Amino acid sequence: MKNIILHKQKFPSPHPGIQLSIVTYDVHGLKVKGLLAEPKDGKAYDGFLYLRGGIKNVGRVRPARIVQFASEGFIVFAPFYRGNQGGEGNEDFAGEDREDAFAGFQVLSSMERVKNIHIFGFSRGGVMALLTGLTFPNAASIVTWGGVSDMSLTYEERKDLRRMMKRVIGGTPTKVPDEYEFRTPLYELEQLQTPVLIIHGCKDTNVSVEHAYRLEKRLKELNKKVETWYFEDYTHYFPPAMNRKIVTDLATWMKIQTDMIE
Repeated sequence: MKNIILHKQKFPSPHPGIQLSIVTYDVHGLKVKGLLAEPKDGKAYDGFLYLRGGIKNVGRVRPARIVQFASEGFIVFAPFYRGNQGGEGNEDFAGEDREDAFAGFQVLSSMERVKNIHIFGFSRGGVMALLTGLTFPNAASIVTWGGVSDMSLTYEERKDLRRMMKRVIGGTPTKVPDEYEFRTPLYELEQLQTPVLIIHGCKDTNVSVEHAYRLEKRLKELNKKVETWYFEDYTHYFPPAMNRKIVTDLATWMKIQTDMIE
């Protein structure tokens, strides 16, 4: 594998035991950036590909969040996606910018300290995580938290996003159905080999729990390995104490999947 990492620059870390770096990496000739978090002890760890939600400045990667996952015993890489924070190109909401996630998986694969690689997606990152898992069947696990699974459903539900979606996707689900289907991994799950954990707040109005139900239903129809953690009283954003607990719980779940591989 050619060296996918073009540049690595230290970035201030809020945790004395975790080193942060801004990584510039190659995605089919585009220079894309992301945040890398590595425990400083030099030991080998599982990799954790963190796929953010939102678009542009909405849902940006937060260093404290990345450190939170690294502190659970992972080397974490979080792509900013193309066109963000000094990266080249333009996002297109899980279209060609899915390649930024795929290359992010390869960034972790290229690192000597990384063992197995887990994929995590939040919000829009849910479709990115599933698409990455389909592309890399050797992934140890996939976690989607408040994750999108059906892009047409997002268009229906989020009237505030329709203008952006029409611009970056090329039209409405009626006008360009193929583009929405291309961004909807539900249609390709036959090929998925990786265990999936779905986490969702039932009162989520950003990404309705229907996304989780559709994903769970399809995975179960295909006899895929899936586990669900639904939270009746929570929205898209969980209270801080519960958020911390779930981070620890999902990290434990990921490590169990690794143990089952080994």
